[in-house]
Amino acid sequence: MASELLKCSRPGCGKMYDPKTAGANACVYHPGQPIFHEGLKSWNCCQELPGHKPALDWEGFQAIQGCTTGQHMTKAPPPKPAPSPSAPSSSSTPKNVGTTSDGKEVYSSGLSAKPTVSQPSRTPTPAPPPKVEEDEDDPSVPVAEGSKCLRNGCNATFISDEESRNGDGENAKCVYHPKPPLFHEGSKGYQCCKPKVLEFEEFLKIPGCKTGNHVFVKKVKSTDPVEELVKPRIDHYQTLDKVHVSVFAKKVDASSSEVKFEDEKIHLQLNLPDGKRCIQSLDLWAPIDPSASTYKVLGTKVDIVLVKQQPKSWTLLEKALVELPAGFGYTFSAGGRTGTTGAKELVLDPNNIAK
Repeated sequence: MASELLKCSRPGCGKMYDPKTAGANACVYHPGQPIFHEGLKSWNCCQELPGHKPALDWEGFQAIQGCTTGQHMTKAPPPKPAPSPSAPSSSSTPKNVGTTSDGKEVYSSGLSAKPTVSQPSRTPTPAPPPKVEEDEDDPSVPVAEGSKCLRNGCNATFISDEESRNGDGENAKCVYHPKPPLFHEGSKGYQCCKPKVLEFEEFLKIPGCKTGNHVFVKKVKSTDPVEELVKPRIDHYQTLDKVHVSVFAKKVDASSSEVKFEDEKIHLQLNLPDGKRCIQSLDLWAPIDPSASTYKVLGTKVDIVLVKQQPKSWTLLEKALVELPAGFGYTFSAGGRTGTTGAKELVLDPNNIAK
């Protein structure tokens, strides 16, 4: 007759086993305790071992394999009893210490116990959390159409003052995170709400936890430095089909800055430290392809790549306000091993070839 199968109760195992045939090392279990921290779940006995990384969901936590082998058990081992204080020896001889007023004898074990005066416990009062000062929008500053809201978690773009600032519709409602992001032990989230994820793409999709008004231009606070408009140095060179522009500005805030491309213009909106901003538009020499043109924010500059609509040389980066002298122009770059600049061949557009 087959024996009844029992279920192992060790953490991480939970298998059904036959107590007559199960071996001494048939159980693979976790001898430690579970750890739940910042949305991650793991075991303290093997969280550093390969293949035992913390899991984000409960199913992944249950799938973490055990790290120790042993014998199956149907009941978890009982916790060790706490050490009890040593009792006074029963062999101590009671001593007569006197009699009461009515003639009753009073005995003692001979161990004099001093009365203890209980001191009132002083529980430290926790300090209140620092107040979060949220940014406010400055409606007096005009905003370009298509500018993004500066609040964390909100991806809305500016349409108009009536719809995005002054209205009561959905376009004027901002759902955002009032506190900064929190990155800890691989998990990503915000200090103001509980959702935590592992992947950065999922972090960007965490919905906001508070509703308010959009912030397209931060209102200058009394403690903030006064906003100052600056014009950084702009350098450029060109190839046959592209114009490479460098805007030399240090520590540009990539999250709140942008470069907008049009057929014959580019618009710079760069936010710098200490309240400095660069708001500048360039009227380009010739048309470009806005969809193919790109920009990248670096530590000391912003690199812009303008893709020409026609493969011909530009005389200048911007259209000239005055008539240029005859033969005025600048060379375009030719890739070389030593980084030389200058054309290797004369490149003309169809109109100049006909001449």
